[in-house]
Amino acid sequence: MLTSGRADTGDPERVNKKRRQQAILEIVAAQPVASQEELRQLLDDRGFAVTQSTLSRDLRELRLARIPTPLGARYASPDAPGDDHRTALEDVLPQFFASADGVGELLVLKTIPGGAQPIAEAIDAQALPEVLGTIAGENTILVICRSATARDRLERKLERVARTGA
Repeated sequence: MLTSGRADTGDPERVNKKRRQQAILEIVAAQPVASQEELRQLLDDRGFAVTQSTLSRDLRELRLARIPTPLGARYASPDAPGDDHRTALEDVLPQFFASADGVGELLVLKTIPGGAQPIAEAIDAQALPEVLGTIAGENTILVICRSATARDRLERKLERVARTGA
């Protein structure tokens, strides 16, 4: 098998995905992007026709989430350094959180539509000692805690952060 040493050789779908994801990173770094539809349109302007499901997958793989900024909500990396010491959880929880309820080791968080993924990513990034893991849908997160006591402690903490942002 003969290969050329060029980086762009290989599977055309993989090459296109890499270029598309690079374009996504460039777009969100250059300007505020508030919605997937706005991002889809900006990608289309650059010649990348993409479906909503492909765009959602790209955003997840790139670990981009909608976070609040002085310019309004925009896509950014929850791990990106901010202007202050606030964590991603302190940024997204007040914006997206609706309610919490639990039983035993299980905590169910309700969010506004589209808010579950950013909150779950932020909880996972915090590596909270109470949390074994999260599973997120569109507006619901299942948080599996280490114990019922840990769930109670986490529920109080998340409700406080959602109210006060700290």
